[in-house]
Amino acid sequence: MDVSGEVTLMTQPISIWILGNQLLIDHPALSHAEEQAARQDIRVLLIESQYLLDHRPAHPARLILLLSAMQHYADHLHKAGFEVDYRKAPTFRKGIQDHLEMYNPSRLLSMAASGHSGKQFQKNTLPGITSLPTEVLPNTQFLVGQFNPYPQPDPDKQYIMEYFYRELRKYFQILVDGQGKPAGGKWNYDQQNRKPLPEDVQIPPLPTFPPDKVTQQVTAQLSPRFKPRKMGFDFNLAVTHEQAARALEDFIQNRLGNFGPYEDAMTSRSSVIFHSHLSPYLNIGLLTPLQVIHAVQQAYQSSKIPLNSAEGFIRQVLGWREFMYWQYQRDMPELKNGNYWHADNPLPAFFWDGETKLNCLQEVIHRALTTGYNHHIERLMILGNFCTLAGINPQQVLDWFMSNYVDAYPWVMVPNVIGMGLHADGGKIGTKPYISSANYIQKMSDYCQDCKFDHHARTGSGACPFNYLYWNFLLHHQERLKSNPRMALSLSNLRHLDQEEREKVKEQADTFISRLE
Repeated sequence: MDVSGEVTLMTQPISIWILGNQLLIDHPALSHAEEQAARQDIRVLLIESQYLLDHRPAHPARLILLLSAMQHYADHLHKAGFEVDYRKAPTFRKGIQDHLEMYNPSRLLSMAASGHSGKQFQKNTLPGITSLPTEVLPNTQFLVGQFNPYPQPDPDKQYIMEYFYRELRKYFQILVDGQGKPAGGKWNYDQQNRKPLPEDVQIPPLPTFPPDKVTQQVTAQLSPRFKPRKMGFDFNLAVTHEQAARALEDFIQNRLGNFGPYEDAMTSRSSVIFHSHLSPYLNIGLLTPLQVIHAVQQAYQSSKIPLNSAEGFIRQVLGWREFMYWQYQRDMPELKNGNYWHADNPLPAFFWDGETKLNCLQEVIHRALTTGYNHHIERLMILGNFCTLAGINPQQVLDWFMSNYVDAYPWVMVPNVIGMGLHADGGKIGTKPYISSANYIQKMSDYCQDCKFDHHARTGSGACPFNYLYWNFLLHHQERLKSNPRMALSLSNLRHLDQEEREKVKEQADTFISRLE
């Protein structure tokens, strides 16, 4: 303390390692460091790891977004008065070692990684890199770090997302009254949110953010690794917190009102429809969950949007997003290797070029390959549904999802693909396998209109493969499915198939699967 009575901060330099998908304005390590040192004595380390860039194929949009956002974040921190060491290194280990040798800080801070391998690196490898004190702070990008409805879960118990979600809503006071009762008297308006999209409904365009000099340089830097894969679109995503906030506002103003009724709809006219397209920004810290949730709640409270749309969207962020992260932390690393159905068929080659005669798969795969985005029903009820019915190896499906989405990170893809999409965890995450015949696809989309296959036919030369694959799956796995009460109705419908029809279903399914390459 100086003679004026003011507290004088220590001047020992502190380094903060911020991961590329943790670009938070209010990063906990920044505020923690400022309690111990003056801002000019705090240096932020950001690392472009060549190993992570090369580790697996990644969609061009994800890499451009990540590296451009990192560089814009470095500029933001520099303008805020922090020293920034932005490094390109072969590995995180090498980047950290070189930083510590150059700057010799008194300590190293970081925030817990969201992914399992990142956490293991921080726990097991980071302390061996240096003898300096290291501290890993809790991750603040997820709300279960502030409130966990089940802090000590039974490893053998199935936890239901709906009740997990309700507890989070009550704790954070989201769409509840003073007594903790749900707005409108119901916790869930999902029954109102299952309408197909009428042909005359106009779909508003997404906001675009033309690439600035930084993004153009990143694109040029990364372009050699995109070959032979070419970008099928011009990159125009948000890369700063300000741009991401504008994307959020655009969603609330132009799409949120219709999000609820049409959140399960699919159409060849749009890959986004009335969805938010905010997950790429949430997953790297350009937006935060409460920032998004509070903005949507405010729009509802201001009578700008209906309750079913507000609740339906908030359930995705406060419910599924948090629940998936919680399940990932609970069940890794075993979750990643789940294969409940003993599926061992290889992923078809058409997943990498979209060249298939099934119109729904062609549409959805082409979108993923070009734009890096499908909304959640396309991922679940087209891609996941097909891979479950066709017995595709879950780990190959997971690798494809990780390689082809702009919002792909392990904490979200592992539980969503292995658990929700394929039910390959045996039901820890989802209460039933999400499978259907072509009837669901025809009802909720316009994909069947221009398809060569007959969505009505169960078997025969023109029958939609989703039909005979669906019935074959029920026949093949009916003993296991009997233990799931939510599958009782589907299994009861097997009574409509006589022995001859069952043999046709099995034969046609086996033939189709044998021809997948």
